[in-house]
Amino acid sequence: MKDLAIVGSGPGGYVAAIRAAQLGMAVTMVEEADTLGGICLNWGCIPSKALLRNAEVLHLVRESETFGISRGEVVADFDSAITRSREVVSKLVQGVAFLMRKNGVEVIHGRARLVSEQTLEVTPSGQTVAASQIVIATGARPKTLPGLTPDGTSVFTYREALELRRLPKSCVIVGGGAIGAEFAYVYSSYGVEVTVVEALPRLLPQEDQDVSKELTRQFEHQGIGVRTGSLIQRSERGGEGWRLHLESGETVEGEMVLSATGVRANIEDLGLEELGVAVEGGFIKVDDHLRTNVPGVFAIGDVNGPPLLAHAASAEGVIAVETAAGREVKPLDPVQVPRCTYCQPQVASAGLTEEQAKEKGHQVRIGKFPFSASGKAIAMGDTVGFIKTVVDAETGRLLGTHAIGSEVTELLPEMVMAAWAGVKAEQFEALVHAHPTLSESLKEATLAAEGLAIHI
Repeated sequence: MKDLAIVGSGPGGYVAAIRAAQLGMAVTMVEEADTLGGICLNWGCIPSKALLRNAEVLHLVRESETFGISRGEVVADFDSAITRSREVVSKLVQGVAFLMRKNGVEVIHGRARLVSEQTLEVTPSGQTVAASQIVIATGARPKTLPGLTPDGTSVFTYREALELRRLPKSCVIVGGGAIGAEFAYVYSSYGVEVTVVEALPRLLPQEDQDVSKELTRQFEHQGIGVRTGSLIQRSERGGEGWRLHLESGETVEGEMVLSATGVRANIEDLGLEELGVAVEGGFIKVDDHLRTNVPGVFAIGDVNGPPLLAHAASAEGVIAVETAAGREVKPLDPVQVPRCTYCQPQVASAGLTEEQAKEKGHQVRIGKFPFSASGKAIAMGDTVGFIKTVVDAETGRLLGTHAIGSEVTELLPEMVMAAWAGVKAEQFEALVHAHPTLSESLKEATLAAEGLAIHI
């Protein structure tokens, strides 16, 4: 009998496997797909970021004359961009396979089903895996919309879109969250006429309101249509491809529709019902240490619900394994899980938004620093956006940081560390940041909440 069996090899599953091996556990991982890495590595985070990088390079080439660099006609081959994205995926997937071998993790390909608290049955081989404890890390898949079933021709989810080598002339993206925003930027960069339809009042509804407003402004400047607070009443084929009728009475059309309206957990045919594993709202119910109601069975990542993020799944994998090993470990604080959106301008955040802080009863002070006042941003030729900090007026503690601009996702570690450590805004005055860097703007925004900013 193994010490631990893991179902799923995504960023939750494979990280859990490595941590378990480090703790001396004998580990078996069961993965249904032919390759390791889950949706994130194969059909999500990684290939989409490769395409986003292509779009950024294309934009930079088109703006080259700003930097005194002459060019001829720019030819953008999207098929080659897809090929490059698959090459990036292949390299990282091979890396995960190497890590499993290095750490002595047994990998079995097939579909696993729980037949007892300590037993998995793998199909189609019929192999049985016995383990003292089991971690479910089966992830999630895209939701589909009524009347807009993915067909591989004119209606897609992000999964199918990451294989699409020929772009349409126009596209309606349903969903203005991170996935929708990222595809909008990529497609628009390659000349597709893009309209984003979001049912909630603004783009990136989970982000700070000021950030959402700025992203909308920048998208419209890029020629991306934005329709927020817009429910789809009905859809029909018509015009170039699809005609979507919105609750407002407006109609939007596109040769292609990309559905980016969220995900649903992969909980079917896992034996959960027979074993009595509790499911709530379509996700496996867990406690703050990722334990299900069945002793010895854990669930990590998207299969247990928000935050639906790869890095959250990895963190949960470590917590689950250390709990299984009998170690004391702090639970994950969802408020401190950073969020990223990699369109341009990028969006990054950690901690509470201004609205959330006020809802929790905090009296807040707000600090802002625009990249138009940043020496590094001006030198880079990209001054769009700002950093916004939310500070508790009574204690001076930094409650949240929100940024929109070039490469702001790379500023997240300092944001997260500051919020996690309970740093007070005034303490940033003593921190020396290298000059010129974008990170100086984080210090300035935090000090701005105390009326101590230097460069604005």
